[in-house]
Amino acid sequence: MYYKNMEERKKITIFTPCYNEEKNIENLYLRVRQVTNTISDYDFEHLFIDNASSDNTLSVIKTIAEKDRRVKVISNVRNFGHVRSPYYGLLQCTGEAVIAMVADLQDPPEMIPKFIKEWEKGSVLVLGIKTKSKENPFMFFIRKIFYFIIKRISNIDQLSNFTGFGLYDQKFLNVVRMIDDPYPYFRGMVIEYGWNIKTLEYTQDKREFGKSKNNFFTLYDLAMLGFVNHSKIPLRLSAFIGFFTAIISLLVAIGYLVYKLIYWDNFQVGTAPMVIGIFFFSSIQLFFIGIIGEYIGAIHTQVRKRPLVIEKERVNF
Repeated sequence: MYYKNMEERKKITIFTPCYNEEKNIENLYLRVRQVTNTISDYDFEHLFIDNASSDNTLSVIKTIAEKDRRVKVISNVRNFGHVRSPYYGLLQCTGEAVIAMVADLQDPPEMIPKFIKEWEKGSVLVLGIKTKSKENPFMFFIRKIFYFIIKRISNIDQLSNFTGFGLYDQKFLNVVRMIDDPYPYFRGMVIEYGWNIKTLEYTQDKREFGKSKNNFFTLYDLAMLGFVNHSKIPLRLSAFIGFFTAIISLLVAIGYLVYKLIYWDNFQVGTAPMVIGIFFFSSIQLFFIGIIGEYIGAIHTQVRKRPLVIEKERVNF
């Protein structure tokens, strides 16, 4: 690649959110630096935001930052969760383009040149789509089910197998900064507010060290966040099901009454149908009360207007 004049050189920020990744951070930094050193046309910086790790993650990052001024660090006063901290850190990036990747090396840094090449062609967003994964096959299958469902019920198009790995032009991030959302579903924002989108396929690597911080509750949280932000179908479904089950119940009741009147001496209703019916309708009610609760919880989060995170310190800014 040719060298650009200093005044023409653009800055690209590599962004990595992390929590308890002390064994992966240095490997990630070295692999990213190895790739970026081969790209002479741009200035690179690497921004880490540490979500109050309980291990030595922050110490490792700060040690790297002491040796390399291109490494910037934001540390939070406490853990603000898997949604707010990465989103806040992304908005602090100042490069003309930002490449987001996770700290566990499941997002291959070798994709960086491909992202930049598509960005140079005019793409505002260049998104990585994992077509294969070396992770647990069961979890990959569960995620595929989630993407299938949300694509069917969402009021906007959704990208399957998109985890956030990709390049974001600063023009897009400026649009996102105008959105006052204290608990955003960023993957949905990318499709709703992004333009000139290019997707690139890749194989997701296996985590090198440690265990994934994503558990059932964090994955459930993301799933519900996606549903609540981009679909009203669950609410309308509750109304439809309630209406039709009421009609079915009435018809069954009329049928039982007629049958009893015809066979008054022989027909015994018994308690089993009553018990089964009560449990069935109660479970439906509880399910949709939970759905409504998710929407109410989302509204409650919005109206409180709390800050995304509170910073403890910054390094190399």
